[in-house]
Amino acid sequence: MRKPFIAGNWKMFKTVAEARHLVSELVPGLQAVNGVEKVLCPPFTTLLAVSALLEGTNIGLGAQNMHWESSGAFTGEIAPAMVAELCHYVILGHSERRTYFGETDATVNKKVRAAITHNLIPIVCVGETLNEYEAGRTEEVVYRQVKLGFAEIGPIDGDTVVVAYEPVWAIGTGKAATGSGANSVIADVIRPAIKELFGEQVALAMRVLYGGSVKAENAKEFFSQPDIDGALVGGASLKPGEFIPITQAAAK
Repeated sequence: MRKPFIAGNWKMFKTVAEARHLVSELVPGLQAVNGVEKVLCPPFTTLLAVSALLEGTNIGLGAQNMHWESSGAFTGEIAPAMVAELCHYVILGHSERRTYFGETDATVNKKVRAAITHNLIPIVCVGETLNEYEAGRTEEVVYRQVKLGFAEIGPIDGDTVVVAYEPVWAIGTGKAATGSGANSVIADVIRPAIKELFGEQVALAMRVLYGGSVKAENAKEFFSQPDIDGALVGGASLKPGEFIPITQAAAK
């Protein structure tokens, strides 16, 4: 049995004061949910403050990005060791990073390898754009992203990496994929690609999440699918009245 996994991606929202307030509202409800791995991924500037508030809880902390180099003249970037000081998780290859900041399968792969080297659990995002979806290229694009994103990585355990399938056309649009549609991409494309890379045992053990306009009202539809192990939640993770019920739905 794969343990359900819920991560909240706060994106570019919340000052330190606002983050403290949000965490104070989230912790009691999230703490009460058992049997689910829970992670908050706030902006870099709030990681230290959020880390202090999560100490002693059963809620993990993740960053939203990092560089692959251990150090150097990379103004504005954050090194893996800097993330690992505070976090156990890191989101990599999010569609917004690919779309707005030029990230490629090759750079995502460098980051994944660096994360594993620094004992971070990467939440690796894959997914097709609206144009690719409408052109019937979902399988081709997602398969390529998985194979290239995990290239040249040695043997791994299924629980050291998390994959998030996020169809780009369903992110922030209010238009989510169907549960069965997302499940078929995971079952027929993502897990077979992982199997080719790492073997059947890893493919069966690795958690694969859905990400794309997940809300309390549609969470059950996704979590009832056999190959969807949780969610990478965007906007709803900023609302305790949404994020806590989503996490509760995953527990069921």
